Amino acid sequence: MNKNIKLAVAGAVLALSATAANAGIVIPAGDWTLDVSGNVNSFYSNVSNKGVSTIQGQIAGGSGTAGISKSTNSQGTGLLPNFLSVAGSTRQNDLDVTFLISIQPGGDVGTAGKAGTQNNRQAFITFGDKSWGSVKLGKDLGIFASDAILSDMTLLGVGAGAGLGNATYGRIGTGYIYADWKSQVAYTTPNFNGFQATVGLTQGWAQSASGALSDGTNIDSNGTILARSGANPAYEGKASYSFAANDVTGKIWVSGIAQHVANVASADPIAYSGDIGANVNVAGFGLTGYYYAGTGIGSTFQLRDGYTATSKAARDSDGGYVQATYTLPTKTKVGVSWGQSNLDAKVSADNVATLVKTNEMTTVGVYHPLTKHLNLVGEYSYIESESQTGTKAKADSVSLGGILFF
Repeated sequence: MNKNIKLAVAGAVLALSATAANAGIVIPAGDWTLDVSGNVNSFYSNVSNKGVSTIQGQIAGGSGTAGISKSTNSQGTGLLPNFLSVAGSTRQNDLDVTFLISIQPGGDVGTAGKAGTQNNRQAFITFGDKSWGSVKLGKDLGIFASDAILSDMTLLGVGAGAGLGNATYGRIGTGYIYADWKSQVAYTTPNFNGFQATVGLTQGWAQSASGALSDGTNIDSNGTILARSGANPAYEGKASYSFAANDVTGKIWVSGIAQHVANVASADPIAYSGDIGANVNVAGFGLTGYYYAGTGIGSTFQLRDGYTATSKAARDSDGGYVQATYTLPTKTKVGVSWGQSNLDAKVSADNVATLVKTNEMTTVGVYHPLTKHLNLVGEYSYIESESQTGTKAKADSVSLGGILFF
């Protein structure tokens, strides 16, 4: 099965006991074993926005007029977009060799009746051996903060209903920074009785304001990213320990990122962040806790709003989330989570009247395995964004839909 789909499901399983973690369509092909797998999901969402819509970096949409609520309806994919993946594996010259290519067709209709968005998030090869580890070359999920998103219960749902392209925010920007999909060279150690580590050199971004993505580029009317580039690579790494004893399972992890940011003439040209997280599951209960802190890294997408517009001074940020779930006798998973992301202004250099200070979200979700592969999902989220001067935008988001893995 597609490695990141497996990781995504595994992370969601940790929180939700999702039911579709089986391999996809396996096809023997000479020296190779091919695996066609993926997921299809669709959600109807109603979002009621209240408050201003002029906060730079806000997650809650706002209506533009204080005290007036504006309701919007949409239908499309959730935090985890549709995936169609083709993977292959073989053993040659004492090496395990794999490849994976995936596409993510959108479930949205685009703007003004245009076709829905499509991403190409994965195209990589790996080679290695269980005795010494493996090397990855190509585009895949980033290393820093990857466990945060893979442990988020909204991975099988919507979370914050707003988003870019063919996916929603989930809890991105309200508890963790987006790991993103990056070209990379990465090495992963063997699994030493539950301990494993990864280090990598990944595509770096450039600093930007909220009007653009993390590299300062624009998005077209379909939400397609027009360009992404960064003059310097990012250095990323993580380490984790997974454990199981009787009916108790869990995982503890740490990760970090550091990157020299181009065209930043300040005393803080290095953007960096670190995090720590853990989850534990016992007798149907699941609990997850996560925290991150950094400088210049921003609070939503990497490097977005990480620096002031004029002096390019680095802003500090931190955040985290807590999540609790319980599996009922019907195998229905119910969960509640709360998290926030904070951004500190440089008062002497910032326009603090419009810059976001905190994005916060509380989510209640119900995830029911209708069949072995199909989960029905219902979520309610309350999102609040606050500026440095106390101006607020609020949103209530209700989502209903389903996600199928194959």
